[in-house]
Amino acid sequence: MLVLLWLPVAAPIYFLISDSNLVTILTMGLLFGEFLLLLRWWGRKVYQQPQLLKRYGLEGTRQNGLDLLKGLSIGLMFTLSLFALEGLLGWLEFQTPKVVLIRVILEGLLSALGIGFAEELVFRGWLLDELQRDYTQKASLWIDAIAFAILHFLKPFKEVIRTFPAFPGLLLLGLTLVWAKRSRKGRLGLPIGLHAGLVWGYYIINVGQLVKYSGKISPWITGVDSNPVAGVMGLLFLSVLAFRMRKRTI
Repeated sequence: MLVLLWLPVAAPIYFLISDSNLVTILTMGLLFGEFLLLLRWWGRKVYQQPQLLKRYGLEGTRQNGLDLLKGLSIGLMFTLSLFALEGLLGWLEFQTPKVVLIRVILEGLLSALGIGFAEELVFRGWLLDELQRDYTQKASLWIDAIAFAILHFLKPFKEVIRTFPAFPGLLLLGLTLVWAKRSRKGRLGLPIGLHAGLVWGYYIINVGQLVKYSGKISPWITGVDSNPVAGVMGLLFLSVLAFRMRKRTI
């Protein structure tokens, strides 16, 4: 239903607009808007639950807000700490920003919150809830994480092969975000914050052009295609975060 509603409007955008970033923003924004509208119908007609978003963990409480801020700070700290450690080891060099850094920071925050909110509502909200209605907690955890990782590879085959080293990191991140939600009794604030914090930190470093890799060590360590999730160091840092979140669910 979502695709049938989305495709007739999205298809012309792909043909009429040449800027790939703008195309992505418009089409994905449209898709998510339709998703939110259909959720209301889904809740009333399928489950007779008019407050489905609250069931997903999207509740406007003080505690959920504090969870979001905590997750945001943890995610940002982990990302920046990763780059700081690699700098100390001599694997990269920090550079003077060539753009207005405060603008990059604010743009990154808004973009990261949007991405974190949208992806967590879809994967740790709707999808996880659907899985948990029919499967065990363990099965739901793994199916949700695998789907999260796979759906980040909806791209041309050559690009999938080139960026595939990021798959284990995305899978681990998917597991971590489920554990984060379960550690907060089903609230979405913490996973949204964690997701946004990780994206925010990388946005600041990448868009701000703050680092330059020295080439002294293999990209398989620091991250293939300069993506920290696709490297051993990124996996190690994510493992620490995953252990911390999983421990809170036990």
